[in-house]
Amino acid sequence: MTIRFLAINSATAWALRTGLDANGLSAEHAGSSSGTGTPCRHCLRQVPPGRPYLIAAHRPFSGLNPYTETGPVFLCDDACPMAGTEFPTDILTAQTHIVRGYCSRERILYGTGGVIATEHITARCTELLARPEVAFVHIRSASNNCFLCRVERA
Repeated sequence: MTIRFLAINSATAWALRTGLDANGLSAEHAGSSSGTGTPCRHCLRQVPPGRPYLIAAHRPFSGLNPYTETGPVFLCDDACPMAGTEFPTDILTAQTHIVRGYCSRERILYGTGGVIATEHITARCTELLARPEVAFVHIRSASNNCFLCRVERA
């Protein structure tokens, strides 16, 4: 099975840059000092040192239910190109990440979530997406639980 890693799409990134976030607020402006720890969820790269970025509340789901988590995401302040669908090595730099499966109704599938070593993420996502009840997978920060990207069947 082939899988794809999906960034926040361009329309959503543009809306977060120019409108209101999931909390009804404008994005906060900040500046990257080190070029690490600020993964843009649109280009799936670290915001370079000295470059401005935005912090916005994002809910990476289409509807609302008890499982639709909202949390902070970083975006390049300027219009960056949307990432391709390959493994996002530039933002998945920690030793471990949370990997969690969801059903088509956007509910967490209990027993699918875990803290996974980064080198095993592709295998774990492939294993989860082989299960018919798993519609998509989220990769999240193991330290802060922030949404990083979505994984689907290609």
